[in-house]
Amino acid sequence: MSKKLLEVKDLKINFKTYAGLVQAVRGVNFELNEGETLAIVGESGSGKSVTSNAVMKLIPQPPGIYADGQILFQGKDLIPLTEKEMSRIRGNEIAMIFQDPMTALNPTMRVGKQITEVILKHKKVSREQAKQRAIELLDQVGIPMPEKRFSQFPHEFSGGMRQRVVIAIALAADPKLLIADEPTTALDVTIQAQILELLKEIQKKNNTSIIFITHDLGVVANIADRVAVMYAGQVVEYGTVNDIFYNPRHPYTWGLLGSMPDLKNNVKEDLRTIPGSPPDLIHPPKGDAFAPRNEFALAIDYEQEPPMFKVSDTHYAKTWLLHPDAPEIPIPETISKRIEGYLKEAENK
Repeated sequence: MSKKLLEVKDLKINFKTYAGLVQAVRGVNFELNEGETLAIVGESGSGKSVTSNAVMKLIPQPPGIYADGQILFQGKDLIPLTEKEMSRIRGNEIAMIFQDPMTALNPTMRVGKQITEVILKHKKVSREQAKQRAIELLDQVGIPMPEKRFSQFPHEFSGGMRQRVVIAIALAADPKLLIADEPTTALDVTIQAQILELLKEIQKKNNTSIIFITHDLGVVANIADRVAVMYAGQVVEYGTVNDIFYNPRHPYTWGLLGSMPDLKNNVKEDLRTIPGSPPDLIHPPKGDAFAPRNEFALAIDYEQEPPMFKVSDTHYAKTWLLHPDAPEIPIPETISKRIEGYLKEAENK
């Protein structure tokens, strides 16, 4: 049985701004086992990156405030830890792959030095041993001629190769948890597929746990074990990748799945969009935050926030449509066709 590595309990994070207090994360719960990948998905502004930065304790305080909750890593709450205590965990036990490799790398420093610095900080090895380990890492992440590349600067690498270097830096101290914040957004589709394959290989080889942040549900089907769908700072649906793709229960998840383009199965319908935009989290709406954009909203959605209903032992969704007294609403046909088409494509890979 897999051992629990990370548990986030009722996490609330606010930001003080001139306009007021932004409630960016509003009671998030999820857990992650050893060797497992959890994908956190949702539109921009849903709280995905704030949640992942909170796990690394990278939220600047101020303006950020850890208002409530716990982040239990190997059973230890990270929130009360000092910066000095966190610096021993960051890079060593929890590492992060950032979205844009050009801003994640120091343009004035040779790539090899950027990797060896991490190794020397967290491991008791000589400079020569750190260099050999850095060359091994460059080779492991698929960079040809690693000995030569070790001495080059970031501008001498392509975008995909730079992202591989960022992954090598994240792996330098053999972390137990890797947080990948939209690591393929800035890359073309072919390179994106290579990076995803690389992350899967690394996970298999090292039994690394991964939190994968993305707005692209297409990426999720190929990499995740479990999925947390976020909207307006809350997890609105949570389940295994099969739960989310084969039996989505929240209208927001339907919208995300329905807005994926189907390029291979000749689905002729216009690409669906979710009308409106996410709410202002300085003044979160009463009731269900998704109600104004939800064509299936019930009267209670505008009055009372729904609880997290249990669909199965692995699957939960925060929608009044799961209440025993709610009308039964099937997934709209246009969305179910698109999901079927997409699943066929995923099964053929």
